[in-house]
Amino acid sequence: MYRWISLDNWTYSRTFKTPFDVRKWQKVNLVFEGVDTVAQILINNITLGRTDNMFNRYSFDITSVIKEVNFVEVRFLSAVSYAAEQSRCHKAYSIPPACPPPVQKGECHANFIRKEQCSFSWDWGPSFPTQGIWKDVRIEAYNLYHLTYFSLTSFFVKSAQQWSLEIESIFDVVSSKPIAGLVTVNIPKLQTQQTFSVKLQPGEGSIVLLVNINKSSTVEAWWPNGHGKQTGYNMTTTFIMEAGYQIEKFSKAYFRTVELVQEPIPGSPGLSFYFRINDQPIFIKGSNWIPADSFQDRVTYDTLWLLLKSAADANMNALRVWGGGVYEQDEFYDICDELGIMIWQDFMFACALYPTDQNYLESVRAEVSHQVRRLKSHPSIILWSGNNENEAAIANNWFSIPYADREVYMKDYVMLYVKNIQEIVLTEDKSRPFIASSPTNGLESVKEGWLSQNPYDTHYGDTHFYDYSSDCWNWTVYPKTRFASEYGFQSWPSFSTIEKVSSTEDWSYTSNFSLHRQHHENGNDQMLQQIGHHFKLPQSTDPIKKFKYMIYLTQVMQAQCIKTETEFYRFSQSEIIKGEGHTMGALYWQLNDIWQAPSWASLEYGGKWKLLHYFAQNFFAPLLPVAYEDKGVLYIYGVSDLRVDHKLTLRVIVHAWSSLEPVCTLAKDSVTVKAQSAVPIYKESINDLLERCRNCTRKSCVITFCLVGEGGLQSPTNHHFLSSLKDAVGLEKTQLSASVSQQDDVYIFILQTTGIAPFVSLDVGSIKGRFSDNGFLMTKKKKVVMFYPWEPTSVEELEKSLTLTSLMDVV
Repeated sequence: MYRWISLDNWTYSRTFKTPFDVRKWQKVNLVFEGVDTVAQILINNITLGRTDNMFNRYSFDITSVIKEVNFVEVRFLSAVSYAAEQSRCHKAYSIPPACPPPVQKGECHANFIRKEQCSFSWDWGPSFPTQGIWKDVRIEAYNLYHLTYFSLTSFFVKSAQQWSLEIESIFDVVSSKPIAGLVTVNIPKLQTQQTFSVKLQPGEGSIVLLVNINKSSTVEAWWPNGHGKQTGYNMTTTFIMEAGYQIEKFSKAYFRTVELVQEPIPGSPGLSFYFRINDQPIFIKGSNWIPADSFQDRVTYDTLWLLLKSAADANMNALRVWGGGVYEQDEFYDICDELGIMIWQDFMFACALYPTDQNYLESVRAEVSHQVRRLKSHPSIILWSGNNENEAAIANNWFSIPYADREVYMKDYVMLYVKNIQEIVLTEDKSRPFIASSPTNGLESVKEGWLSQNPYDTHYGDTHFYDYSSDCWNWTVYPKTRFASEYGFQSWPSFSTIEKVSSTEDWSYTSNFSLHRQHHENGNDQMLQQIGHHFKLPQSTDPIKKFKYMIYLTQVMQAQCIKTETEFYRFSQSEIIKGEGHTMGALYWQLNDIWQAPSWASLEYGGKWKLLHYFAQNFFAPLLPVAYEDKGVLYIYGVSDLRVDHKLTLRVIVHAWSSLEPVCTLAKDSVTVKAQSAVPIYKESINDLLERCRNCTRKSCVITFCLVGEGGLQSPTNHHFLSSLKDAVGLEKTQLSASVSQQDDVYIFILQTTGIAPFVSLDVGSIKGRFSDNGFLMTKKKKVVMFYPWEPTSVEELEKSLTLTSLMDVV
């Protein structure tokens, strides 16, 4: 319906008065922070230049053409037509993929245009190839010199046991001769002040200053969420040049070190792959970030804050900014700095091969240089990564390239990611690691000429893993990898989210709407199949009821699947089994949504938490007991991100499905849970356990367990199912009720149940906010849950909107 918009060419124009006397300035620039994407820029009918890269900053000299009143035009070309034309002109050989799979309903040749790749469609998003001015535009007028980039990176000098800051300033110097002057850097909190005499050369002049932090000051480092504070220090940099024209720059200085450790592991072939922050190995917990909207101008500070705060609230300490979207806006990284969310930053190349002709490479070089200069001051960014899955695309021959023709694509790969992108990154930023792709075998890939035989090898680097047909409760299907940087399962967003973009005839699992919004081949069927392993599908004759139950079951399934997989990665961090293990990262796919549709996300479009996000709060908890079965034996591990060892009590409770009274309880005292590791703390054969808890069978009972320590230290309560819930014996429909009251800014829901209720879901429709817990197994008569509103609401509104669902309500 709206496709014609992206196939048309659009012109943006306006008249403006110059707000200053042009004659007083040596240089006047028209600066575009972001143009999406292909355009001709004119002022007063004079062409200033052209743009062809959404990720670049463009600055045009308008000194000789600006008047008192001006007419400025940006004449866009359709991105879709341009990409097709670029592909046609690339005659020597084709560069796949030509088009996305039909199920994505997308546009072709996204790899031929430096634009947000997923704007031509993806398997979780629509095709809206936008055209427009997507970032700020301004006019700059200056004499002598002008600051264009300013960045600071911190280093810890081990030999001197001292922190230092490298401050880089890049100028446009319009003076015909060098300019001398003084630069003073002041960090009052650290009793550090240094003055440097500097000289700027005409043209692009740059100054690099090294500031040593006063040794008598205690520097508080920047730590990831859950590991310490995110201290930043106010810093003022003053440039006083000989012409008496001064620039004052206010910034925040952060101190942290990062290393990507790839070393041999005793008892295992291959190499480790983990991050050390401030000399501490950190288990990376989090997800993957995609663009928050198809239309970037809708993404406000509040949008970003809500999504990123939700990540931090779910105990995440990291996100991967995925390479098919955009380099995020400054505020995104500012918030991550503040919340302690580490960023794995991809460059914007994804699931495709790319051209390497001269013009293309020049555009990419400018893009990489601009983005690294813009972003490198952020302590949250801990890694640059060249692309998403393009090493794997060549290694596993996704595009069916005949063996004889592979050489040219391999050469292109090295040319783009190594000889251009890596070269610029290493020149511009020596403070953090770079990898060429994800998944990759890291140093092993480098050894194999940057393209490894099998980038999914569990003994090296990171892996992406998806398997929709195997039973997701079976932990043995998951790779015991060094680092899981992508894995996931789909679910549908809540009815309240879908309702906003649909009408009554759409509300069924098999409607045209449900098929249209599903952009992943067989996605809706795969969800049904996965649900079918453990749950009964709804048989209701009321179509809307049935649709709502289906949504609920997809969310339960997704939450339980990703819980199982993530817990597997977390309990594998300290062990090597058959040469595999030491898993040090779990980033599930994906955090957020770009529109209202079935996807892998745990946060819906608009920010509402799916059940998965509530589960993440628990499976990423700093202290967690995790259970799994192997050959009829139940093992429980104590997983800890805490800084010190703890002596704790493990409580294991067995319930029959038919009663709120426990069948048997076991408390194991003085269990040592080691700091920042995962250790086995309990082991019992299932037969012994069932014997010990008389009247129990696999089908009639369920196990819950938690860790309790002194001073209020407590893990979430975890559960382990002994059979599929569709086979559960004694599990009956219960009466669930809730009373709502208000206390200050928080609402309190007191839940009551008449029997055990699995996967209890509280949903307040479109009232914005989140619960303290959701989707839980209710094994006590009463439970208190908080609701934190994101906008004003009332007890009446909440009572009216509340839907309570548990598994046995699904009929």
